[in-house]
Amino acid sequence: QVQLVESGGGLVQAGGSLRLSCAASGRTFSSSAMGWFRQAPGKEREFVATISWSGDSTCYADSVKGRFTIFRDNAKNTVYLQMNSLKPEDTAVYYCAAANTQSITTTLYNYWGQGTQVTVSS
Repeated sequence: QVQLVESGGGLVQAGGSLRLSCAASGRTFSSSAMGWFRQAPGKEREFVATISWSGDSTCYADSVKGRFTIFRDNAKNTVYLQMNSLKPEDTAVYYCAAANTQSITTTLYNYWGQGTQVTVSS
């Protein structure tokens, strides 16, 4: 089993940066693919980025490609989401999740964190 705790959210002006962290507990973290998703008020949860267990494969939503970077440190049981050039439309609750394999769909992720709020002001 994997428990996930996100941190690093906050309020930032458009054009600014934030780094989200997701600390995992459990022995299966280093063998799990990880993903970041987000959910804005009144909208469905959407895919942001995913990374393979080794870190050598990543995939991004078109809306964040070139601005966000997902990376992981298996020695620290942590996955990160570096967010640059933030826009007001990036405002959402951001969730990290663990899965047996990389996926852009929520249904394949077995474990979820509680989420961290990111608010981007214009």
